[in-house]
Amino acid sequence: MAVELTTGATGEITGRPVSARHFARLKLRLLANGLTGRGWRIALFVLGILAGLWFAGSAFLALAAPGLAGNREIAELVAGFGGALLVLGWVLLPLVFFGVDETLDPARFALLPVPRRTLLTGLLAAALIGIPAAATLVATAGLVVSAAALGGWSAGVVAALGVVAGLLVCVAASRAVTSAFATMLRSRRVRDLAAVLLAVFAALLGPLQIALLGAARRADWDQLAGVARLVGWTPLAAPYTIGLDLADGRAWAVPVKLVITVATLGALLWWWSRSLESAMVGTAAGIGTGGARAGTGAPPEAPVAQLFPRVVRWLPRDRYGALVAREVRYWWRDTRRRANLISIAVAGVFVPLIANLGSRGMVEGQADFDASPTLVSLSMIFVGSLAAITLVNQFGFDGSAYGANVIAGVPGRLELRARVFAFSLYIVPLLTVISIVLAFLLREPRWAGLMVGALFAAYGGGLAVALFVSIIGAYALPETSNPFAVNSGGGAAKSLLTFVAIAVGIAVSIPMVVAGALLPDVWLWLAAPVGIGYGLGAALLGSHLAGDLLDRRMPELLLKVTPRG
Repeated sequence: MAVELTTGATGEITGRPVSARHFARLKLRLLANGLTGRGWRIALFVLGILAGLWFAGSAFLALAAPGLAGNREIAELVAGFGGALLVLGWVLLPLVFFGVDETLDPARFALLPVPRRTLLTGLLAAALIGIPAAATLVATAGLVVSAAALGGWSAGVVAALGVVAGLLVCVAASRAVTSAFATMLRSRRVRDLAAVLLAVFAALLGPLQIALLGAARRADWDQLAGVARLVGWTPLAAPYTIGLDLADGRAWAVPVKLVITVATLGALLWWWSRSLESAMVGTAAGIGTGGARAGTGAPPEAPVAQLFPRVVRWLPRDRYGALVAREVRYWWRDTRRRANLISIAVAGVFVPLIANLGSRGMVEGQADFDASPTLVSLSMIFVGSLAAITLVNQFGFDGSAYGANVIAGVPGRLELRARVFAFSLYIVPLLTVISIVLAFLLREPRWAGLMVGALFAAYGGGLAVALFVSIIGAYALPETSNPFAVNSGGGAAKSLLTFVAIAVGIAVSIPMVVAGALLPDVWLWLAAPVGIGYGLGAALLGSHLAGDLLDRRMPELLLKVTPRG
């Protein structure tokens, strides 16, 4: 049994069993230490709290309004579909956008005598401390108000129990999925397979959403109510509908749904515990094998040419070529970076399709596109800006390893140009394919040049913005094998920096849309060369100006991206 050693009043050393309370206290202390002396991080944390309050307040009103209005049918619809979407959001959003807070990285407990049950309950308690969990709890409290308004205080009490259970399911599902996915990504073959599967899934998102929208438009309220009741019996929404069941006189459904919820929570915790054990065993094994390799002596120095991937073998053997070769290799092998590349592929496929879906397609669920050059340009600008903001925390990927560049005195302009070029080796072909494929999917092949111009103008302008943000707003990432992990508060920082960079990147690309509106016919031929030149010029200017800033802030940047503890 793990114990906490303390010193008594007389000086003797006593021990107390470690419990979930100690993990919660450790999480709060690490959170406070991470904010101490970092004004920018405090500001981002406060903005995250305000965003969480806005979400919680809006969702609370949306969930409570049907019950306060006395509309039982709408209340069932909101509870069933809203609860299911909430759980799915907890599972999917960390994978593609916000990341998972791993202030207490499980790998750090690999060599400590902490029982697996204690570690699991402690990590669960720590995961419940944060803005997402608090916002979710406040938002779903609207179901308590709705149930109490329809069925009295007893229904409200049961709904409160369901809300708490639902929060536990959300957190457990999120951690189990991300932990298991990160464990699988340690294998190179599995990472390649996961990339392919995610790409296929991304390609199906657009048609799936079109079909769902069409089905929702054609369905009547009775059918939707039946679907909502069916969803309420699934683990996704079972805890969120028990209060309304009691209010409608279905008291027998409450214990059944509670059993479903408890069984789901138990299965998720078991799954999470297995993935935690695998993560810690892998970490300990890595430590042991590392020591064994160190004793065998260093291998002979490999030829310099072998350190350059095939795609960049033609680069000169100097600092610039070495930086580009390193970044190309890292973008392909680092799971965090590869996850970002997959996210770009996802957005690049389905965002323009949904944005250009015509009104007939929305109503009838058919692939009827009512696109215009202006709307196409705006959707392409969003995709290009989204691709560029991947670099808003490019130095955070390196962490303390960036210190080697600081010691070597790599010039800032050279550093940024190498990083942008290596990243563009992956992104430029992807954006080109996206623009050509979408032109044919929209049945407007003559708009291919327009799409290419808007994409690369936004990409270059977004790069100029992202380079500055990556220096000013850099933050440390946890040293863990989980590609979706962020430090405490890092999720808010990541989302806010992303929104700011996207907004500014879109703003600097608006001239492309204005030119398309003023010169509709001529611009179809001029958009591609002008957009490519505009984006290239913006990227070069951004790297030139941001490089000077990097030269002045190298020590501060290294301090920001170095993980603490």
